[in-house]
Amino acid sequence: MQNLIKHPKNQLELSGAVLGAEGKEHICEILDYAEFVLEKWRIKVLYLELKKVVGKNMDTISNMLTQIRNAQMVKKETIIVPFSALKYNIAEVLEKAKFVKKVGKRGRKEKKVIEITLKYESGLSVISGLKKISKGGQRVYNKYSDIKKVKGGYGIAIISTSKGLMTDQEARKQKIGGEVICQVW
Repeated sequence: MQNLIKHPKNQLELSGAVLGAEGKEHICEILDYAEFVLEKWRIKVLYLELKKVVGKNMDTISNMLTQIRNAQMVKKETIIVPFSALKYNIAEVLEKAKFVKKVGKRGRKEKKVIEITLKYESGLSVISGLKKISKGGQRVYNKYSDIKKVKGGYGIAIISTSKGLMTDQEARKQKIGGEVICQVW
């Protein structure tokens, strides 16, 4: 009898016989919970796999502009953005146009980040709006003569030209066209 009880299949049969209907319900609840946990693990694994794939294709410039927009809505003084040369150049153009107070690099290699100190006047954000123009699926290129003023000249467009990133005013002055990255006003 002792050997019969040690075998898992026999234990389940014996527990069902000994416990009766309540025991069987308890076992069913445990099995249902085990299925629930297993499904959660499967979802988590799929999420992590998708995160690896999607994370590589994200528009990092849009993410930076959204971080700036969100930080200004809650009156945050500085934000930290993962480093890329293009994002750093965009931040420098914003600093030169006096839309942000200060831009700096921190860290080394993989841990390199951009620290952007936001600018406020009388408690209000200097930047009232940001808009990404050229996107992954639709690039927008303009000749210098087709570059329009942003908000009647109160805002800027950041243009990627053959001479680097510059504002729309500088591009018109130098008679250079290029890709319109974003607008800030």
